Parts: sequence; structure tokens; C-alpha cells
Amino acid sequence: MERANQTHQDRLVKELRLAGISTIESANVFAHGFMEDFNARSAQAPFGARDLHRPLMPHDDSDEAFAWKELRTVTCNLTLHYDKVMFILEPNEIARPLARRHVAVIDYPNGRLAIRHKGVDLPYRTFDRLQKVDRAAIVENKRLGEVLAFVVERQRERTETRSVKALRRRGQAERPMFNLN
Repeated sequence: MERANQTHQDRLVKELRLAGISTIESANVFAHGFMEDFNARSAQAPFGARDLHRPLMPHDDSDEAFAWKELRTVTCNLTLHYDKVMFILEPNEIARPLARRHVAVIDYPNGRLAIRHKGVDLPYRTFDRLQKVDRAAIVENKRLGEVLAFVVERQRERTETRSVKALRRRGQAERPMFNLN
């Protein structure tokens, strides 16, 4: 709700404080009235009554239209970085000549990633620098316990996070502030 083209400008939070609301249930009830009042005060009538929207054509791809696209430079080692992850291109006849050239990293809303050059998706492997050690996945060992405890502690102290520009959040779906249903 606060993301409505940044028109609320933190008004909802201030209104919740003024109303003395501190629970999500109360905020959900209050939000309906707030939205109706805000829309009544700030809505504008359209210039014309005609609906100029066009239906999607069979060749239109909404996933491609809403994907986040960024250009990245391929290194001499056929690697590139995006969102603190190193992508290693598979060395083939298409990827080898791409050293020091630009490719497009396409980040789809559903979390899928593609690396594309001139309309061709390139195969790749990843190396994630922010990957976490899952202690439960490692077999117990007398000598590993202290090392794993040290690694887990360092991971908690790490302040690096993923980019906020990307549409997806690896493994974390964006949740709305309030559930208005």
C-alpha cells in the first residue's frame, strides 16, 4: 500500500500513530477506510472516457516485459557478476568470443535468471559468495563442530545483502505490509 507510486509519502504510518493503532488486525481494518478517504481526496478523473488499453497480442510476452535487465561485461575468464553472485559461462563456441563484451542479465519476476547475448541464452554455473553453511546438512564430527560454529558466527556478523534493484529476493518473497483481504 505504501508503494502506490510513492503518493502516500508515509501518511499511513502517521495516521496509524495518531489513531493509536499498534496491531496488524487493527491496521487492516483502518487501512480500508484510509484508502477510501485518500482516493476520494487525491483521485482525478480521466481526460477522456474511451478505454485506450489494447489486449495482449499472441506474440506479446509479459514475463519478458516485466523482467529486470542489466548489461554486464564478461571477463577474460568468461565470468560476470550480478547481485553478488559470480556467473561462470560454459566455454563453448558462442561464449568464448564474448570476453570483454557485454551480455544482458535478465532477472524474471518468478526468480528465473537468463544470460543472453544477441537473443541467445547462454549456459552458466554460479558461485554465490553469500551462500550460507547449513549445519544440519553436515554430518556431525568432533573436529567440525567448532569450525562450523565459527563460520555460523561470522555469517551472522556479515552485513552484505543482495541488491535492492533486483525484482526477486533469493528465497524470500516480498510480503505486503498489511494483508487487506
